[in-house]
Amino acid sequence: MRKILLLLFVLANLTFVQAQNTEKELAQNTEKAVKKINDTIEKEGWKAKGTVSLLLNQSSFNNWIAGGEDSFSGTLGINYDFNYKKDDVTWDNKVLASYGLLQTKNTDFSKKTDDRLEFNSILGKRAFGEWYYSFFLNFRTQFTTGYIYGQDANGKEIRTENTKFMSPGYLTTGPGIYWSKDENLKINFAPLTSKFTFVDNAYTTGIDQNTGLPYVDGAYFGVDANKSMRYELGFYASVYYKLAIMTNVTAENALNLYSNYLEDPQNVDINYSLNIVMKINKFLSANLAFQAIYDDNAFKGLQTREVFGLGVNFGF
Repeated sequence: MRKILLLLFVLANLTFVQAQNTEKELAQNTEKAVKKINDTIEKEGWKAKGTVSLLLNQSSFNNWIAGGEDSFSGTLGINYDFNYKKDDVTWDNKVLASYGLLQTKNTDFSKKTDDRLEFNSILGKRAFGEWYYSFFLNFRTQFTTGYIYGQDANGKEIRTENTKFMSPGYLTTGPGIYWSKDENLKINFAPLTSKFTFVDNAYTTGIDQNTGLPYVDGAYFGVDANKSMRYELGFYASVYYKLAIMTNVTAENALNLYSNYLEDPQNVDINYSLNIVMKINKFLSANLAFQAIYDDNAFKGLQTREVFGLGVNFGF
């Protein structure tokens, strides 16, 4: 009986060890397979990388004499690059998407803290040295409806719809010449760039919701009455620069400039964005996002937004 029990014990251990080895081999084989796929993709010229970030902010007060209001906000962001480079051809693509909401205890409406959807693509064929003949495309819009907030005669908060998905939507595209030292520094010049501004013609028909008067040509993102699109032809320049400020701190800069040949070329549209990531560990970081826009067809002044918070990041 003791010999039988001893034999069963040995067999059980052998089975356990074999199972562990099989599991380890499976993990190793999976890792090798993934690496092989990535190597194959890279051999074909493609490289892809991206991050998903979640920024959270919360405050709570109870019998706090100095005052304060309970609030909670969250922002989800995606930054994804998929680029191709082989021989004398390059094709860089970037997707930027972010959406954030703020809810405070004593307000009737949740308010957006961020709302951005943008796609950038530039195709280049080497001309000489580090210069490429190029063709680029930039698309920008937002995900959800935007509102202007105010108060009624009784002091109650009200809101008026002002923007929504594809109203406005911007498509900018054209041929040019492109210079790139490496993936962290890129400059593009496009002297014959077409810019399309799309809106819902419900905003350009009848009575202007903001003034209560008949709609005036160009009042809504430069689009004429009863129209849903504005066309411009002009000069476009863009600069992308990413640098390491210090260990675990990176800054990503993007500047876009556009001058319309057809109307007020001296009024240059400016779109600058800055994204600073202060890495704490593999998953946590402090993130700062800043954007400044000047476009006299959208607003007679400088538009800015800034989002800062502790982020949870996932790379893929």
